[in-house]
Amino acid sequence: MEAIEPAYGAGVLLLIAAAAVALLLFLIMKVKLHAFVSLVLVSLLTAVAAGIPLADVPMALMSGFSSTLGSVALLVAFGVMLGRLLEHTGGAQVLADTLINRFGEKRAPLALGIAALIFGFPIFFDAGLVVFLPIIFTVARRFGGSILKYGLPTAGAFAAMHAIVPPHPGPVAAADLMGGDIGVTLLLGIPVAIVGWYLGAYLVGMWLGKRFDVSIPDLLFGEENAGVDPEAGDGTGGGTAVRTRAPAFGVVLVLLMLPFLLIALNTVVGTLRTDGRIADDAAWASGLQLIGQTPVALLITVVVAVIVLAPGRFSIPAATKLMDEALGPIAAIILITGAGGMFGGVLRASGIGQALTESLSDVGLPLLLQAFLIATALRVAQGSATVALTTTAGLISAQVAAEGLSDVKVALLVFAVAAGATVLSHVNDSGFWLVSRFFGMDEKTTLKTWTVMETTLGLAVFAIASALWLIL
Repeated sequence: MEAIEPAYGAGVLLLIAAAAVALLLFLIMKVKLHAFVSLVLVSLLTAVAAGIPLADVPMALMSGFSSTLGSVALLVAFGVMLGRLLEHTGGAQVLADTLINRFGEKRAPLALGIAALIFGFPIFFDAGLVVFLPIIFTVARRFGGSILKYGLPTAGAFAAMHAIVPPHPGPVAAADLMGGDIGVTLLLGIPVAIVGWYLGAYLVGMWLGKRFDVSIPDLLFGEENAGVDPEAGDGTGGGTAVRTRAPAFGVVLVLLMLPFLLIALNTVVGTLRTDGRIADDAAWASGLQLIGQTPVALLITVVVAVIVLAPGRFSIPAATKLMDEALGPIAAIILITGAGGMFGGVLRASGIGQALTESLSDVGLPLLLQAFLIATALRVAQGSATVALTTTAGLISAQVAAEGLSDVKVALLVFAVAAGATVLSHVNDSGFWLVSRFFGMDEKTTLKTWTVMETTLGLAVFAIASALWLIL
């Protein structure tokens, strides 16, 4: 649902948004009301208070919920299925052991983060994180300590690539709207993302991991169960332990690389079509793009994993049982994430972001700082990083064109916008709930860890863009 004409001024709408966030945190953290119920209730109250016509309130609620659920549910479901198969067969342990043997225990978080930067080039934040979960959990189980020590640097790497580097939709759209060159944005974006991640996500994530001791959650994969026969016992983790032949490192690597390669193929073909090098009506290209769609790529990977891992280890019915057990616990994650999207969607539909950005655009700040602040305001107001990126780029595009900036300067503006669209992830961001539930954190801890790390990541990227602005 598109934003309505704001019913009130920017000041009133901001007060409504602040009150909604405060009420949501009160219900969840003090009253201890279930997060899903709290999010839906506050979304409804916010829609009415913000002046959305009553007849349009159901559409405003369902639009944000369904769009978020549609993108998240399939990714999480197929991702945890793949993770459960790798966990059960010992494949995750094989991959973790290989990483540790090559990088050492002390550099395990750094190795996970670097791997996430590489894998995060073609794949979205949520899809990359869910595929990496079994590796994060296995490494954390081996060495102990807070899950955040391993999880935050990895999640931060996917977040950095998603916000800053083409071919992700946010930076691509921002560069296009401001008349920049996608190639220049890509070439500059990779080092900016890497340095920004190291300063703002890796170092900060390591510090937060030492400060907050969050135990390894059993929500997705149950107790450490590699080598447990799913056909023995009662199917609830009480089966009889048996020794199984772990898959080779190369097999595990191929299974993890397969979705990334398929998604990358989709990206490459789509880019060549946009450039006119492949005809729009080429059926073979459409077929390649179909199998490269993230849900389809993960579906193919799960099927291949069953075919490759089952022989000599478990039967197809046993694999079905394993995957079925993996799906049950994630229902709450999917619903809460969808409700977080609902809350953000209501804030977008109310016109809060529009009213706020229009008032900020008239302040007369330097263009780079203005881009950062407008994107930050949009991020805080409505939650979606991609929406913040594209909306901010559209708002300042006329100024960019009037100043006749070079492609390098436009790329730096894209990074400043991406930085603002990254900071202050909170309860109206579906990614906040995804990280919170995946890592087994309550809302207060998530605000003190994930929100802090996202903010330092965004500030680091903005500092780098500002420094380069003065030099280049």
